[in-house]
Amino acid sequence: MDYRQSIDALLSMVDHERNRLGPRQKAIVDLSRMERFMDRLGNPQRHAKTIHVAGTKGKGSTAAFCDSALNAAGFHTGFYSSPHLHHFTERIRLDRLPISEEGYAGLMDQLWPHRTDDDPGSSHPFEAVTLFEFMTGMAYQCFAQEKVDFQTIEVGLGGRLDATNVVTPDVAVITSISLDHTAILGDTLGEIASEKAGIIKPGSAVVVAPQAPEAMSRILEACRHQGSKPILAGRDVTWDKVETGRDPWQGQSLMVKGRRGEYQLDIPLLGEHQLENAATAIAALEALIDQGHEIPAEASKQGFSQVSWPGRMEVLSRNPLFVADGAHNLYSVNSLMESLKGYSLSGRLIVVAGFSRDKSVADMVNRLARVNPVSQAKPIVFAARSRHPRSLSAAAIAAHFGNEGIDAVESASVADAVTQALALASPGDLVLATGSLFVVAEAREAILGIEPEIYPDLLPQDLR
Repeated sequence: MDYRQSIDALLSMVDHERNRLGPRQKAIVDLSRMERFMDRLGNPQRHAKTIHVAGTKGKGSTAAFCDSALNAAGFHTGFYSSPHLHHFTERIRLDRLPISEEGYAGLMDQLWPHRTDDDPGSSHPFEAVTLFEFMTGMAYQCFAQEKVDFQTIEVGLGGRLDATNVVTPDVAVITSISLDHTAILGDTLGEIASEKAGIIKPGSAVVVAPQAPEAMSRILEACRHQGSKPILAGRDVTWDKVETGRDPWQGQSLMVKGRRGEYQLDIPLLGEHQLENAATAIAALEALIDQGHEIPAEASKQGFSQVSWPGRMEVLSRNPLFVADGAHNLYSVNSLMESLKGYSLSGRLIVVAGFSRDKSVADMVNRLARVNPVSQAKPIVFAARSRHPRSLSAAAIAAHFGNEGIDAVESASVADAVTQALALASPGDLVLATGSLFVVAEAREAILGIEPEIYPDLLPQDLR
């Protein structure tokens, strides 16, 4: 296969990320299908030291910090994350860079014959793995073939039944947990935390970010059950923001007091929540040091300063100021809006908003519709539908804002909404694209001139 053929083949598989067939984990009762797939590949997931990261908010950023620091320390690293912003290759990275299209197609060729279970004695003979399971296998196969020293693996959804959970991690990390994917993971923080804590295995070091009491109790229960002593960010590893006087839109600084020393860090990622993520990553790296791996403090400092995790409070333009943040649930939107309070917004807030249909849209809209704390004016809103099949229509988004007393403009596309918002913006205004990572991706494409992969058969019917 060439790259385009490999993507066409991939998209022919069952794809619970994009289709409307319902939650992908409700139908999964165990990981036996994924385990059999790994067996057919020779269990490549066992070939590298592993950091496994679960959570609702901050898991990608925390994983990116870990991967960047390990690479800066001289290790050959692999990083698996999802979803991608623009191209499938972004999901599998080697030494911080997406694999090549040729490398991607080569992995597809290798794994494609193994996608079905050819054991007639299995409970479901000839059952094919799903797209996410297949891509997870691709990542593990790539990292094994490349002989990476460390693989940092971001959980796709949940933890216990996620396709990535076929590893016994050297360090299991659980970032902040909030209500999300409730139809799949459970209706309470405790239920969701139990699913996330499913990545904790006997013998693994465990790092836990600050949690609500209900979530923390379930995680600590899982640690006791597995015989693991948790390292708690906020107790065992603490942090303080350091004021530097520099332009706050260019990054931030913090001092982390770890169990093994202190770290003065400069990070390009914005928002108070990224301080927590950085400290959680330091806790994970120190756990690896406990296991005998050499990760100098200077490598952590260098890696954190060079970390790249786009679409999270990312400044795409300075004149006018345009920020993109993939806040996709109420907790994320609250974190975003609280973070923005620290940036002295003197002008209007202009929002490009788009959401997935399966999210708590009314709650997120209610938070976005509150007055700007500086100008005391409600935001100006452009409602847009992304190309993603689960995206909510612009009319439905506008109706939600209408319920909050805001007459939102219905835009034909995210690109059109971006154009309209930029044309309206004046010096001092902030244009914010948010509500979905897929909306953020299309805003990046419009502003940065990125050419995305388009999958016509997956577009919503009215956008084809």
